[in-house]
Amino acid sequence: MATARKVLVDPTVTPFYHCVSRCVRRAFLCGDENAHRKQWIEDRLKELAGIFSLDVCGFSVMDNHIHVLLRLDLARAKAWTAEEVVQRWIRLCPPRDHNRKPVVVTAAWISERAKVVEWVATRRLRLGDLGWFMKSLKEPIARRANQEDKCTGAFFEERYKSIAILDEASLLATCAYIDLNPVAAGSAPTPEKSPHTSIKARVGHCSAQGKLETLLGAHRMRHVPTSRKGIGYSRSRIVEILRAMDWPESCTAFP
Repeated sequence: MATARKVLVDPTVTPFYHCVSRCVRRAFLCGDENAHRKQWIEDRLKELAGIFSLDVCGFSVMDNHIHVLLRLDLARAKAWTAEEVVQRWIRLCPPRDHNRKPVVVTAAWISERAKVVEWVATRRLRLGDLGWFMKSLKEPIARRANQEDKCTGAFFEERYKSIAILDEASLLATCAYIDLNPVAAGSAPTPEKSPHTSIKARVGHCSAQGKLETLLGAHRMRHVPTSRKGIGYSRSRIVEILRAMDWPESCTAFP
């Protein structure tokens, strides 16, 4: 019998969790002619990061699976006003009436909903919950892909895996592992050129701020021999890049 997620996830022990979810039968449902779906997933991750009380610290969208490193932040959710909880929730789940028609949301509607204490308390908890985040990530992607393929059924394989990250060394190693996935698979020559990864998002952010040359000048990744086929860059070099970005203090993949 599977262990309940509430037993596996305890933010009081660690706020960091590495989540992995695979496509059904490990088929390349996000690869080849379906590679555009990777952008769907990246866009959804960014959208959800602006709704939930957590940070997306790392991600890698592969042909048949996804890696996401998340940091839960319950204190952030507790600081929200009731109105802010309502506003965030309706971005996640737009309200509908009894006939399943969209409700016109007004300031008065939000104010009235914010007065329902039990409803707000439940949504506040969900907006800080790992399971609700993964559900909100995977379900719309599965529906959209099935609609595109004109089929029904599961898109992702069983439950997602969640691994607790208990110390900083493991945290940095996990982020490096996630960012090196495309290089290991041979789908990208270097980590910073691998599409749909957090390292590419971070490098792009540094480039936009004019900090890229300084960063890479002091911590340039060097090609080093490794025993694993497809990898020409060591994890230690990825860690150097992350540390130079003041990570994990500023650990979000979507600054």
